[in-house]
Amino acid sequence: MRNILAYAVVAFVGALVTMLLNRPARLISLRVGYTAQPDARKVHQTVTPYGGGAAMLVGLCVALVSAVFIPELRMVISSSHEMLGVVIATGVIFVVGVVDDFREMSPPAKVAGQFLAASVLYFSGATMYQLKLPFAGFVVLGPSILPVITAVWVFAISNAINLIDGLDGLAAGIVAIASATLCVYGLRLEDLGLLPVTNVGPLIAALTFGVCVGFLRDNFHPAKLFMGDAGALMLGLLMSASTMVIGGRTPPASGVTFFFFAPLLIPVFILGVPLIDAVWAFVRRTATGQGFHTPDKNHIHHRLMRLGHGHRRTVFILWLWTALLCGFVLFPLFEPRVNVFIPFGVALLLVGLLTWFSPLLNRWTSRGALEADTADEPVKS
Repeated sequence: MRNILAYAVVAFVGALVTMLLNRPARLISLRVGYTAQPDARKVHQTVTPYGGGAAMLVGLCVALVSAVFIPELRMVISSSHEMLGVVIATGVIFVVGVVDDFREMSPPAKVAGQFLAASVLYFSGATMYQLKLPFAGFVVLGPSILPVITAVWVFAISNAINLIDGLDGLAAGIVAIASATLCVYGLRLEDLGLLPVTNVGPLIAALTFGVCVGFLRDNFHPAKLFMGDAGALMLGLLMSASTMVIGGRTPPASGVTFFFFAPLLIPVFILGVPLIDAVWAFVRRTATGQGFHTPDKNHIHHRLMRLGHGHRRTVFILWLWTALLCGFVLFPLFEPRVNVFIPFGVALLLVGLLTWFSPLLNRWTSRGALEADTADEPVKS
């Protein structure tokens, strides 16, 4: 793929700067009291600083400045106002997250902040232009509906990343795998002539991958630094922007080179783990009369830990699921002959995932364990 080295250089700069800033961010966060306090719903048991989001934001900006000195990427940045809009929107949602980390914003205020960031993306042009629906063809999005779709897209992906951020290294690792996949996917579409070489999606994805890798050094269990809502919402916005400008602009000819006839299903696969977790959280909390933002300990990672997996093993399992789903995205793009097998493979993965994390299975397992414990108790006379 052409220009992949340029994107790799930018990702490396982002990773290096973020990694170097982790320690200063940790010290400053401890000094100002920007920390995560242990409580009953959290897995960690010690006070941990939140400054990882700030380190990633600075790493992102420095890497973007370095991209200006690479001719191929300078053309991408200068071709439109989209990259500037992404940076401003990232700053907006980062501020929303910082305020929420310090004083827990009300759900309406938090949603309003996310919609404001989405509005910046829309007005800068960093959004989708069309939808391709299975069996319905292309739907060109007009100015009356596009702001709503942009806001919903940002809200869904940002909150999905935020909800999965419950174990050390989990969210950063999943986003790193997903963003690397998206960057390669976008560059491959450029090679096939299905996207213009000035599309900013691969650059956003490369920047996201770099800062996640740099942050992971101090975030893997046992974590010395958390990203907080500021970092999680920021990563969600970057992923939503990159998916929109790639999947929402792929021309009709892409139907013969990609599976399921709908490019905007790509983020559903590469972010399958956090999105499934978010949907389950919404259903679970709605069924019990709770608000969507009400915290609990029934996320996918909590269920895995209750099944007996340790902290690191749980993270590795969910990283592996993400890598498998990403493989289903990339493999047919390089080997079109396997397209016919993709639906069966995805169906198998979904059945396995639903079976493994099914509440019914968990209740059955818990009941069996309880019966076994009871049977082992001595009979009292």
